[in-house]
Amino acid sequence: MYGLQGSAVLLSVIVVLFSASEAAKILGILPSAGWSHYAIGEGIMKALSRAGHEVTVVGAHHWKQAPSSYRTIVLEELKFDKAGAEPDLFQYRNDHNLNVLYLLYTTIGPGLSEIILTHPNVKELLKSNESFDAVIVESFASEALYGFAQHFNAPLITFSPFGASMWANELVGTPYPYSQIPHTFLSYTDRMTFGERFINAFVWNVDSFYYRNFFLPGQEIMYKKYFPNATMPLRQVMKNTSLVFLNQHFSLSFPHPYAPNMIEVGGIQISEPKKLPEDIQTFINNSKHGVIYFSMGSMLKGCNFPEDKRNAFIEAFSKLKENILWKYENTSLPNKPKNVLVKQWLAQNDILAHPNVKLFITHGGLLGSTEALYHGKPMLGIPIYGDQRMNMARAEKAGYGAHLEYETLNAESIYQSIRAILDDASYTENARSISERYRDKPMSPSQTVVYWVEYVIRHRGAPQLRSSAVDLSYFEYNLFDVYGSFVLLVVLFLGSFIYMLRNVPLLFGRSPNTKNSNNKKSD
Repeated sequence: MYGLQGSAVLLSVIVVLFSASEAAKILGILPSAGWSHYAIGEGIMKALSRAGHEVTVVGAHHWKQAPSSYRTIVLEELKFDKAGAEPDLFQYRNDHNLNVLYLLYTTIGPGLSEIILTHPNVKELLKSNESFDAVIVESFASEALYGFAQHFNAPLITFSPFGASMWANELVGTPYPYSQIPHTFLSYTDRMTFGERFINAFVWNVDSFYYRNFFLPGQEIMYKKYFPNATMPLRQVMKNTSLVFLNQHFSLSFPHPYAPNMIEVGGIQISEPKKLPEDIQTFINNSKHGVIYFSMGSMLKGCNFPEDKRNAFIEAFSKLKENILWKYENTSLPNKPKNVLVKQWLAQNDILAHPNVKLFITHGGLLGSTEALYHGKPMLGIPIYGDQRMNMARAEKAGYGAHLEYETLNAESIYQSIRAILDDASYTENARSISERYRDKPMSPSQTVVYWVEYVIRHRGAPQLRSSAVDLSYFEYNLFDVYGSFVLLVVLFLGSFIYMLRNVPLLFGRSPNTKNSNNKKSD
């Protein structure tokens, strides 16, 4: 039986052998500096390259073992150590979700887009005579970059690292009822109380209002500046989006109402486990009571924990019988317990695949959560910002994880939370159950990507997938004009009814004062 990556490779070989003459040229624009986002886009582009297509990628990283069909235009300026000091993202733990969104809309998204569009290598690409059969762009406050599809007259395909976000939904007319779909930055699931639905609706509406009336106009200005010869306005380019890939799968979250050209490819970055370095392999194999893997991801750094938080972990770990493998970005850890091994970088997927790894302590990012569930590992989350709270809320609801609040972290709470998960077999059983559901699908994420991109190319943008919802205005889509007409009709009916009641005698040719006049005459 073939594994996830094995199946993708087999499909790629078949495509190369029998369809080499139909190989397409595909451009990928990956603006995110953080690996957690970049890995999704790179996974998509790798799948297409393995399927025999000629791929060009613009981004901050490069594939070290890339074949000749995979070209990378590396923009070092996108990296934090080039663009400036790497931020300590723990500072956003107390920021309101709307503040984080505002920062994304005003600084992060436009800033990364500006770096790409002003880079000499990108300008050279735009001036070249190259042509592409499809353009793939990350959907992450980077709408001006959709102009690459217009420039090269190619179908636009996007991918969303957050799953079904507002930015991705509106491209293809996918509905997202506020009563069911929680906002990405809220710690809710699809089962919300009245209070949660109230807050969810408020945040969605504020976000939507700012996005349409402030962010998009700014993106349109950037689009016109860097694509001066564009024959189509940005909003029309967005409406013509052929396909949206989502870093999501219903077995890992909950069912969503999707347009037909919105495709789930959650786990696209996961590959078959590779052999671990000898020291790590030995450490895990020789751990009699199992191993706990601890990583705060690629953006948050374990070494940035304040001293009191770091010492809390050290004290808690020293009480455990299990060994701990900690992704810690400094070369040394003061007062490190004997059962702890620290490394500046660790192959997360390969480690989580090892059967002796019993628990994943994480920040709750979607990339790591997907990998942990794929390998059936329970989680203890310490969410800091973004979608991390929502991911850990799902974990608690489904019974494969729990979370700790950063502000109340101490040795006792860490120790007790770890023991609660490890000593209760249901957490592991639930994680393994979800893993079985997730793996049970007709095609791997890589195969799915290849099929749908080729489908769009074969059908010249696949307009048959396009929903008419994208042509409706905000008022039309939400039926405000219809509901307004309903209200007007009700008001007119009630007004007419009241008028009739007050003037019934007149309808029969009698004055309201006739009776009184007759009485006066008889007197």
